Amino acid sequence: MRIVIAEDDPLLREGLALLLRAESLDVVAATATPDEFLTAIDAHVPDVAIVDVRMPPTHTDEGIVAAVEARRRQPGLAVLVLSAYVEQAFATDLLAQGSARLGYLLKERVGRVQEFLDALHRVVDGGTAIDPDVVAQLLARTRPATPLERLSPREHDVLALMAQGLGNGAIAERLVVTDGAVHKNIRSIFAKLDLAPTDRADRRVAAVLRYLEDARRRG
Repeated sequence: MRIVIAEDDPLLREGLALLLRAESLDVVAATATPDEFLTAIDAHVPDVAIVDVRMPPTHTDEGIVAAVEARRRQPGLAVLVLSAYVEQAFATDLLAQGSARLGYLLKERVGRVQEFLDALHRVVDGGTAIDPDVVAQLLARTRPATPLERLSPREHDVLALMAQGLGNGAIAERLVVTDGAVHKNIRSIFAKLDLAPTDRADRRVAAVLRYLEDARRRG
């Protein structure tokens, strides 16, 4: 198994290389930038690439972009992506576009050596290796999100009472909180619903309309 690593953290990069070589696997290149990675792909034609999601220069999605380009240059290249946490957009794209010879693991999984090696072999053999935590988060997000889901339980309570036509004082009395607490919750509701600070009355009406629309859709 010929392996190219793309990881800008030198400690993790060298640690991965040592781990894999200790398992008698052939690490033909360990690179720190997307350009170095693609050069190594062309030069060594590996069986699998292990790629960090976030790489220089912006540390956003350079690793993913490089992995896509590597598979374009070498169709069928197995790719095992590593990430510090769940990158929702990439994980969704990974599953939607077909996941043969693809894997997505959280970096913490590398410390569980046998799990990591099993995932690597599975990907090289044509299978898929998706981190259990990634699967759990994807399943939890299958229902389309709405802006109202950003609200806290107390903010939901405040908005529901606003929808009933109660003013701030009445809401405070109903929830047994201060007027100031209600005002703070309403400001947070406006911010989370992306309602610009123009006319207070208009924002209040707009928030209530969104609440009613959401309730009708779920209805």
